[in-house]
Amino acid sequence: MTAHGASREATAAARGRLDALTDSTSVDAVRLADELAAVTALLHREVSLRRVLTDPAQPGEAKAELVQRLIGGQVGGAAADLVTGMVRSRWSQPRDLVDALEELTATADLTAAQRTGALDNVEDELFRFGRIVASNTELRAALTDRAATTAAKSELLRSLLAGRADVTTERLVTRLVTAPRGRSLEAGLESLSKLAAERRDRMVAVVTSAVPLSDGQKQRLGAALAKLYGRPMHLNLDVDPEVLGGIRVQVGDEVINGSIADRLEDAARRMAS
Repeated sequence: MTAHGASREATAAARGRLDALTDSTSVDAVRLADELAAVTALLHREVSLRRVLTDPAQPGEAKAELVQRLIGGQVGGAAADLVTGMVRSRWSQPRDLVDALEELTATADLTAAQRTGALDNVEDELFRFGRIVASNTELRAALTDRAATTAAKSELLRSLLAGRADVTTERLVTRLVTAPRGRSLEAGLESLSKLAAERRDRMVAVVTSAVPLSDGQKQRLGAALAKLYGRPMHLNLDVDPEVLGGIRVQVGDEVINGSIADRLEDAARRMAS
């Protein structure tokens, strides 16, 4: 197994353990997210510690015991068990462990939203917030200002999102803004959107059209894309009067221009008739 493959396998195993934990409604997913976020912050801050915990020369049980000593009394049993399981795994490099923990933190929050039926709203709100940031340079500057305090950024986000967005959206965006860990705001929001989509086993298509699509057009386009990619498709919709061909669809790195999108919609219409 390659070093890169080691981290990929370890992350997949951690996702599986998180799913097993959160399948039980007795596990408080919001509390779990908070505790995993605290561990992520600790390992991001303590470079030497994360090196020890990912050192392949150290026995897995020894690393697990170290984790229990450090965080066993600070977090609940579910979080402690999850992290000890992760440090028993092999990691390509120390940062990969922290990246995986950060992903699990967001996934735990998204699980909480899924339990309350709010996951669709969270997906849409993350997308819309990304569009707002992209179009408002002053807001982006305020949210990414390294001189601004965490409290100031949190208060700004509270004024923007509280009462207007789901609580999970506010938690995810606030954590991203106050602890970016070297990522751009745009990249972080994109990652969160993908996680939200994956939570429902759906791919995300960013659809930019010259005019708003009707409900029927959205349904037909979604059905055609789902058939093309073999997975349910979540449409993030945006309007740009200058888009060439009337519509532009992006799925991952693939871009579908207007003429192809039209043919997809025609094919979906014929299947429905």
